[in-house]
Amino acid sequence: MFDAKLKVLVWNEAVHEAHNEPSTMAEMYPRGMHGAIAESLQQFFPDSQVSTAVLADPEHGLTEDRLRETDVLLWWGHRAHGEVDDAVVERVHRHVLGGMGLIVLHSGHFAKIFTRLLGTTCSLKWRNDGERELVWTVKPSHPIAAGVDSPIVIPEQEMYGELFDIPEPDDLIFISSFAGGEVFRSGVTFSRGKGRIFYFSPGDQEYPVYHHPQVQRVIANGVDWVAQSDILRSAPEVENAELNWFSPGR
Repeated sequence: MFDAKLKVLVWNEAVHEAHNEPSTMAEMYPRGMHGAIAESLQQFFPDSQVSTAVLADPEHGLTEDRLRETDVLLWWGHRAHGEVDDAVVERVHRHVLGGMGLIVLHSGHFAKIFTRLLGTTCSLKWRNDGERELVWTVKPSHPIAAGVDSPIVIPEQEMYGELFDIPEPDDLIFISSFAGGEVFRSGVTFSRGKGRIFYFSPGDQEYPVYHHPQVQRVIANGVDWVAQSDILRSAPEVENAELNWFSPGR
């Protein structure tokens, strides 16, 4: 468990849960993937406030006030990237540059906010044959790798493969290999402005990956690392506005 007192927001488009695979999703994730991730994080951060938001919420649940009070935002998206309002993307972008931590999960690599922050297509190879994934730690000294098995064995998962069109990461922490022979940079970090970003790929909606204890550990380590609770947050209220400085909400 972590002693940090954070405000963590788990965002999920929640389209698969509501429309496409309701029976399967309800069995694996009765409170949605966002609910499962939030429940796990609350166990790791018992003194923190962990909440959720979804695409259908007003302003996608990502209002200016809520982002101002958020230390770490986790993002899962897949089918509805294009439905995320550009004004909300700009809002999140400003807060990441101002010091809010961001964790992007699985198919969130195509999220507008991720491609905006990284400046590349973030495209990759993929196929979904339910193969075994091995997540190998290649930077064991990094805090996100603390207490994590190498490899993490995920029995069934969608395959992601290179080339992953991202800039050179600050840290390459995990590389995944798949039964079909592909490899993928599955855990990488970036810094943008004052903000830290962690991308972690395991977590397709067709498999119960977010119930895997080691996946949960990686995500919790990521939250602790990107939070930077000791820094002074800043974010302009509107594009090109003078910076307004504030301490993160607790």
